[in-house]
Amino acid sequence: MLLGFLLFYVGAVLFLNGLWLMGKIEDREIVVINVVSGLVAGAVVVKGAFGADASPDSVRAAALTLMFSTTYFWVAHNRLVAVDGRGLGWFSLFVAITTVPVFLRALAMAGGAFEIWLALNWLIWGVLWFMYFLLLAQGRPILRQTAWVTLISGIVTGWLPGFLLLDGIT
Repeated sequence: MLLGFLLFYVGAVLFLNGLWLMGKIEDREIVVINVVSGLVAGAVVVKGAFGADASPDSVRAAALTLMFSTTYFWVAHNRLVAVDGRGLGWFSLFVAITTVPVFLRALAMAGGAFEIWLALNWLIWGVLWFMYFLLLAQGRPILRQTAWVTLISGIVTGWLPGFLLLDGIT
């Protein structure tokens, strides 16, 4: 259930960040969903890494989740202090590289269609965070494409699986 909760807010933040990248939401207003999503992910990290039932698997998941929580807080920070985002771009490269072995491991361990879908999410997130690297650290002119991939990723990798998990459909 906690995974559904987390993914639901990942869907919200990616969807809205996609709209923000399209110019549909102001810089200062996008801070709210990034902070909320960062807090949700941060709470999952604390429970997974330091909770009474912490295990090697939950600590591993917490470490990976913290990459995304950090990203959301960093986006919020950048909007409040109006910096260019190059640091976040380089951090995004770290995230993108990290998703490769996570995707391969998740795919190898997948026992059914839903687990394959979740594994593919890691691949999609890797591509998306690599796009953030190209956009922010390298200054590539891919804002429009990044906005659309962010928005669609929010639906496919966050909102939809999160909603299904919360609703008990999977």
